[in-house]
Amino acid sequence: MLFALVYAGACYIGRRFWLGYDVNLVWPAAGVAVVWFCAHRRAPTRRLDMLLLALILGGTDWLTGASVASGVVAGLVGLIQIMVFLWLLHRWCPRLWGAGGSAPLRSPRDLWTLLGAGLAATVAAKTVNVLGQGLVTDGFPVLVSTMSVARHMASILIIGAAGICAGAALTRLRAQGRPVADWWHPRGPASPWRIAEVAGIGALSVAGYLAVFTAEGRFPLSFALLGITVLAGARLSLPWVLLHNAAVWIVAFCCTLAGFGPFALIGDVMLRAAVVQLFAVLVAVIGLALALGRDERRALLGALAREKAELAARQIELAAQKAEVTHHADLLTAIIDSMGDGLAVIGPDCRVTLRNPAVADLFGERAGPNDILGTDWSGLYHADGTRDAAGEPAYLRALAGEDAPGVDMLIHNQGSSDSRVVRVTATALPHPDGTLSTVVLFHDVTAERRHRDELTNFASVVAHDLLNPLASVDGWAMAARDSLEGVPDHPDLEQARADLARLALASARMRGLIDGLLSYATARQATLAPAEVDLAEVVADIALARSDAAVASGRPEPLFTVGELPPVQADPVLVRQLIDNLVGNAIKYTRPGVVPVLRIAAGQDEAMVTVRIVDNGIGVPEGQHEAIFGNFHRAHVGGGYQGTGLGLAICRRIVERHGGTITATDDPGGGSCFAFTLPRGLPSAAAASRTSGPMSSDPG
Repeated sequence: MLFALVYAGACYIGRRFWLGYDVNLVWPAAGVAVVWFCAHRRAPTRRLDMLLLALILGGTDWLTGASVASGVVAGLVGLIQIMVFLWLLHRWCPRLWGAGGSAPLRSPRDLWTLLGAGLAATVAAKTVNVLGQGLVTDGFPVLVSTMSVARHMASILIIGAAGICAGAALTRLRAQGRPVADWWHPRGPASPWRIAEVAGIGALSVAGYLAVFTAEGRFPLSFALLGITVLAGARLSLPWVLLHNAAVWIVAFCCTLAGFGPFALIGDVMLRAAVVQLFAVLVAVIGLALALGRDERRALLGALAREKAELAARQIELAAQKAEVTHHADLLTAIIDSMGDGLAVIGPDCRVTLRNPAVADLFGERAGPNDILGTDWSGLYHADGTRDAAGEPAYLRALAGEDAPGVDMLIHNQGSSDSRVVRVTATALPHPDGTLSTVVLFHDVTAERRHRDELTNFASVVAHDLLNPLASVDGWAMAARDSLEGVPDHPDLEQARADLARLALASARMRGLIDGLLSYATARQATLAPAEVDLAEVVADIALARSDAAVASGRPEPLFTVGELPPVQADPVLVRQLIDNLVGNAIKYTRPGVVPVLRIAAGQDEAMVTVRIVDNGIGVPEGQHEAIFGNFHRAHVGGGYQGTGLGLAICRRIVERHGGTITATDDPGGGSCFAFTLPRGLPSAAAASRTSGPMSSDPG
């Protein structure tokens, strides 16, 4: 409603400054309408605003002497002008306040957009006005409508531009929560020099315009006023320039209306009004163009300075990152060079791209970077003692993306009789382009192998030397027991027999411990001889032997339920030892008087066979399912269950040497479930005969 009242006042002022011959000297209502509808662009009362504008404009014309029909045409023309203006402004510069955005006038381009939209809207409205007035009156007011274009443009440029800048500033301050007073000083308090400069330019402008427009036409110096406008536009901020334009506009039309100034000398009324408005338009365009051009230049320089600062900060950051990367690279190089193990990186082209000094120590001081690729790899064998069937370097398999487990390599350096055993481990290193490099690690295990061989030999000798005394002890104990058979009863006779029995048991325990140590050494150090093993046959043989042993000793005969067992690729001796240990444990750890029941079954995937042995024994104590596979660990110390604590450790070692795993869990029905995995073997002949089709003998 406030805008409607201001618009009504602007229409009244325009009608009051009447020069005669249907000519108004000014028409501020055009600028007020621009601000009104820009502010209410998205208001819910927009349709009401359009109706009020048409009623106010038409009513003002009717109240000042026009006919009702002319008032209706005037209201329609005013509505067309503002609608065309808003449509063009939104289409050409939607970021401006009132056109869809919230930005003020920032550059000369925005000024030309405002000027073009105002001119096009005014011309369109005046064309409709000529046609409409011609229909409701006696003639077509072409000349009057043409001359009125200037006063509408002056109003839009002076009042409309000020309204757009003020509306954008208020919107920004409201969004930031700042007071409205900051709009006039957006950059903070001004310096005394700046205040003096603004005051000086203002005083010069007032003095100049008063001098020119009060000279009563004797000194036509109006051209000099443009110099003041140029000075104001070049030095003053945009709010001051807008204020200067409004002041010039008011002074020019007030003096001309009073008969003072150079424009009052023009005799033709319509020409006089047009010249005054064109002068106001020229002053507004020059001042705004200079001020906006200066602001645009300042904004571009500020953006350039920020970009330079960001670029400098980015360069500093990159320099810091480069220094950090260099430091990390130097640190990594120092770590790699100080490694006791040899490390080499082999590229996709099978050339060594990186190696540390330890590689040269392993392959010879004069070894070139690619000499390790020319080494004889035919004697490779795995860490567990099995030969490398592939007969090719581990790095080549890693380059192909395959699994490359550690292999041991025997190196003979030229010019030296010494040889070394080096464990080679390769890891694939993929590149973004899809190729692979390989990181190869060389670990000298010569001393470890020698120490291990010495321990194995020592264990064999000690075991052999210990077994001989045990055999003597057993023999003499048996001889003493036989000698006591014919001795008459005596109080010490039973004690002697009991002592001999305890001696025999101690000897048996010692023999079991020695056998366990030998078995553990065999499972750990013996060379594997993988072959196809028929698990069904091995389990059947072990079950028969255990049943016969139970019958012979007078114990309950165990019951076996054996499912389908696929073949495996493993060492036959060690596999038999593995299964016999697990079956023996299941039978031994059964409650007295309970018949041992064992269920043996297996499943398989593409690479491994999983065997499960389930019993009805006393189970594994809580929390010891992993510890029972340790060396010399006994889960059931009491209860009369004898053992060395090496049986399950031997089982784990056998399984791990074949690349598998072994676990112990509780069976839901009571007892324990031991599950282990072994490499999958080729189908046996019996299994092959049961398949629906022929099977190739080629393992590949």
